[in-house]
Formats: sequence, structure tokens, C-alpha cells
Amino acid sequence: MISKEEVLHIAKLARLELADREVEKMQKDLSAILDYFDLLKKAPKPAKSEVAGDLSATRKDEILLKNPSVAQKIIAAAPDKKDDYIKVKAIF
Repeated sequence: MISKEEVLHIAKLARLELADREVEKMQKDLSAILDYFDLLKKAPKPAKSEVAGDLSATRKDEILLKNPSVAQKIIAAAPDKKDDYIKVKAIF
């Protein structure tokens, strides 16, 4: 179980003021949390085949050709435009 001094130290770092009753409750709660982490450490790790997808793999950087008429229709429908861009109000 986590000690009262450790709870007070954690509370000080978190800038919390705890009453004696709250310190005891925090001792129990933090101990339960740490016990759960110990339980998780003992859990078996999933096999590589169980992991969804290969996280180290990347896709190729490919240029996808878009239909230019769609962009032209959007620009044409915009109320304010300049060249091939839609003008919008400044955000900042």
C-alpha cells in the first residue's frame, strides 16, 4: 500500500490540499490503481499476427489525379475568387 507521506507528496506536486480523511481515501485509491497497473504488466502480450496491420509499413506516396472540372465548378460557384483560388475572410 502506498504510504501517507507519498500521498501527501503527490498532493503537493498536484497542488492539492487534502484532509486526513481524504488522504486515507487517496491511499486506498492510488494503491488500487497501482495494483491494477501491476496486473496489466503481467498480462500476456498479443502475438504480432493479432496486431491490426503492420505499424512499421507505410504506403507509397502517389499523386492521385482528380477531375479538374469538379474544382472549376466549385471555384465558379464561389462568391469571391481570384485567379484559381476562392477568397475568404481572414481568420486572425
